Amino acid sequence: MSEKYKTYEGGIFFVTLTVVGWIDVFTRPDYADLFLDSLRFCIRRKGLRVYAFCIMPSHVHLIADVEDGLLLADVLRDLKSFTAKSIYQLLETHPQESRRDWLLHLLQFYGRPHGQAFKFWQEGNHPIDLKSTAWMQEKQEYIHQNPVQSRLVDEAHHYPFSSAFLDCGVPLSEFL
Repeated sequence: MSEKYKTYEGGIFFVTLTVVGWIDVFTRPDYADLFLDSLRFCIRRKGLRVYAFCIMPSHVHLIADVEDGLLLADVLRDLKSFTAKSIYQLLETHPQESRRDWLLHLLQFYGRPHGQAFKFWQEGNHPIDLKSTAWMQEKQEYIHQNPVQSRLVDEAHHYPFSSAFLDCGVPLSEFL
């Protein structure tokens, strides 16, 4: 069965949302902030629960689940749909976006084979069901170390678009 037809019922999942072509879109804080605002909306209005996250330049990692009776796949579909449209619009109008023409061209290129005006996110979310606390901690450590491994920061808690940034005592639920 194709991943896009799975429902991701029950459990806590490690998921990765990847920009088409691994394009580095989230290099500007405005785009990452837009994604965070959308994540907050899904938490408050769509029953999403986020335990860890990191917005990397070309992808986003989450450890998440949803309230009973909901499907994580549905919430992620809505999150990806809304953020794709919103980020595309922001790319079109961002006053400091020196890569505008190139980024819009690539997103349109990836959309053409699908009969779409543009495509922002790759298909699927690569869900991994975290069946043990140890596995959840391993994935959380991976998420938090991702910016360090990519040499974006020297220490995980210095990266502002990650739940590791919140180790300074702010509960994740209050931040998001």
